Amino acid sequence: MVSTLSGIRFPLVPSGFKSSLHSNFNGGDRRSTTLCLLLDNTSSFSRKISAGKSSYDSDSPSSLTVAASKKVLVPGGPSDGSPPLTEQLEAPSTDSEDPQVLEDVDSVTMEDENVEDEAISSLDMGSVDDDKTKVEETPSPLKGTASTAPKSIPPPGTGQKIYEIDPLLKGFRDHLDYRYGQYKRLRAEIDKYEGGLEVFSRGYEKFGFTRSATGITYREWAPGAKSASLIGDFNNWNMNADVMTQNEFGVWEIFLPNNADGSPAIPHGSRVKIRMDTPSGVKDSIPAWIKFSVQAPNEIPYNGIYYDPPEEEKYVFQHPQPKRPQSLRIYEAHVGMSSTEPKINTYAEFRDDVLPRIKKLGYNAVQLMAIQEHSYYASFGYHVTNFFAPSSRCGTPDDLKSLIDRAHELGLLVLMDIVHSHASNNTLDGLNMFDGTDSHYFHSGSRGYHWMWDSRLFNYGSWEVLRYLLSNARWWLEEFKFDGFRFDGVTSMMYTHHGLQVAFTGNYSEYFGLATDVEAVTYLMLVNDLINGLYPEAVNIGEDVSGMPAFCIPVADGGVGFNYRLHMAIADKWIELLQKMDESWQMGDIVHTLTNRRWGEKCVAYAESHDQALVGDKTIAFWLMDKDMYDFMALDKPSTPTIDRGIALHKMIRLITMGLGGEGYLNFMGNEFGHPEWIDFPRGVQHLPNGKIVPGNNNSFDKCRRRFDLADAEYLRYHGLQEFDRAMHHLEETYSFMTSEHQYISRKDEGDKVIVFERGNLVFVFNFHWSKSYSDYRVGCLKSGKYKIVLDSDEKIFGGFDRIAHTAEYFTVDGWYDERPNSFQVYAPCRTAVVYALVETKTKETIPIKG
Repeated sequence: MVSTLSGIRFPLVPSGFKSSLHSNFNGGDRRSTTLCLLLDNTSSFSRKISAGKSSYDSDSPSSLTVAASKKVLVPGGPSDGSPPLTEQLEAPSTDSEDPQVLEDVDSVTMEDENVEDEAISSLDMGSVDDDKTKVEETPSPLKGTASTAPKSIPPPGTGQKIYEIDPLLKGFRDHLDYRYGQYKRLRAEIDKYEGGLEVFSRGYEKFGFTRSATGITYREWAPGAKSASLIGDFNNWNMNADVMTQNEFGVWEIFLPNNADGSPAIPHGSRVKIRMDTPSGVKDSIPAWIKFSVQAPNEIPYNGIYYDPPEEEKYVFQHPQPKRPQSLRIYEAHVGMSSTEPKINTYAEFRDDVLPRIKKLGYNAVQLMAIQEHSYYASFGYHVTNFFAPSSRCGTPDDLKSLIDRAHELGLLVLMDIVHSHASNNTLDGLNMFDGTDSHYFHSGSRGYHWMWDSRLFNYGSWEVLRYLLSNARWWLEEFKFDGFRFDGVTSMMYTHHGLQVAFTGNYSEYFGLATDVEAVTYLMLVNDLINGLYPEAVNIGEDVSGMPAFCIPVADGGVGFNYRLHMAIADKWIELLQKMDESWQMGDIVHTLTNRRWGEKCVAYAESHDQALVGDKTIAFWLMDKDMYDFMALDKPSTPTIDRGIALHKMIRLITMGLGGEGYLNFMGNEFGHPEWIDFPRGVQHLPNGKIVPGNNNSFDKCRRRFDLADAEYLRYHGLQEFDRAMHHLEETYSFMTSEHQYISRKDEGDKVIVFERGNLVFVFNFHWSKSYSDYRVGCLKSGKYKIVLDSDEKIFGGFDRIAHTAEYFTVDGWYDERPNSFQVYAPCRTAVVYALVETKTKETIPIKG
């Protein structure tokens, strides 16, 4: 396994600081004298050297030395002055509402030894006149090739159905029609100049490293660079050996023909970088489209890895992808911290040890965090440095493919927590200041910086940024067979204020005004259009806390196009309540939060996710039981009132969240059994730019793991919590209540502290009272017949007190009660949740009508 240096927070390094990997070389000799990081390769290199002259020289003393460059990158430089892409694409005002039809343009060709790519149009800035921007017709850097298995994306619709679904949107028709007009215009321009969204989203077939029968082509979009060379182990880091040429669109290119023996010019597993002379100085960068990167032992910067294993070593998928389940039950997981031991776990270990556990618990999907490479481990994977590369801490790309294939064999969907909302501000390893300008992939100045996350913000109005992000989403679905995404930070994308210091009240003017980033919303429409069109079984979940209307309405109908919204308000409500004694909990408040979602919009509900597990916060179990968890979780020792209360409410909170919160359910690994303590990633002492010192934890992994052994120990109370979680999923698998169209809340009794609701053919009874148990408690129901207990949180196996006899049968009586035509009586012990299922009905059942 590749070793790393842990606890170094690159994102907190000032953006202007830069280190370079220096190298030595002997004239034009291309024979590598450094060790491949992944495999040995002793082949010689006999091939042509591309002509070209470098504008700078190297004074590098050693190929394995990490040194700080004297060049300082200056962030916040002048903007390139380009208008937003929505303005670039807008036609001059005409009498027609149709988009302006642009004339054909001349093409530019780029050649290697056997590849000729026809260049096509790219859009340049125009002059702004009355909010209309004239289109300058200039060719695009690249055009994709036809795929072997043609796929198509349906053309845009009318975008008008949203007004039928939600009439309140009619008051904001101007904004929404403008937004949809920008989306349609983008689709039209992509169709005309790139051959369609399907081709446009395959940028990875042209950019980065691509291999043909005769050699390797490397292309990089870096318009700010003055000169560029490809360097690496394969040419002894000789900056003069492989000088790249630039076309008029800022794309640098070089073709490396095969060696005389037919072997590739760059050996599989060898290190590569691009050296550029930029407005901010000479710098070595990892290629933006790199497919793998590693941090070598005793080195600080990461290195790009040319990853192209022989055919016999490539992983071949064996199992088909599962169909999208009717109800989504997601196990959120972090591969690196999934071991019971204090270490970084591997893809292979997760595949063999954790996936079977997830399946046994009853989940039907696993959502993997921190897949995209990130140099700072403690960022939880959200400060991405290499967007196309799976994290090397856990293994190779083929190891990840093996994990996903095994999940598919088990019938599990694999979702990826994808980050397109921002990027690491790390200038050593990531996209920040890639070509020496701060406006390359990102907005320049303050608009391109997220002050709370200390990260860079993409310019969704840039043509090449759109190509990069759309291709990135497709890459993970196509190459790794992911089954969908959880898009992170969508609220931050959709508003220029990023949702910071803003309290959304639900007023529609908060969603459709000057604070809305139309370019970002249009990108989300495009990426959802792409995914839903090419991969109709894929799952797209958006993390939005604002409540953006039409978020889960199809793009063709005028919506943003997500399949599910992450119901983030639920977890916030539980944390709010857990800071109070449960005697003050309001039943109506709980129900309102759980059910406060738009009609027809699917939501993924969760009581807690990874956010609540991080150091500085508390999980539900820790809020409930705190320090008592350390001493009183063994069954052979007396419990405490705190433990009894905590175990009871932990189960009730999770079940009512699943029962009322949405059409999907999510749990972060370990929380199902009340994992003790918090997550604290290994970190050293941090010296911040302002002079402050943040203490570390001696780079310890002790609290960066999951103690599954506690849940498996039948002599600990954690086991009962895990068994209850498994029973919840079995209940949903059996009765499909989460996706039932029938849902009715018949009781929210503030005095009794009781909540009763129906979902499908089930009746849920929650007694949140801390001391009162109710005998012969009448609950209303829709359907008459006999009911039985199918889940009881008070069962002994779940850590309860076995106060209810499961042999009892419950027969309904006619007559209206709690606005229901039938009712039956139950025993409702304090702090319990019991679910009753209809087992038989009358032969000819009629539903009485009250009156």
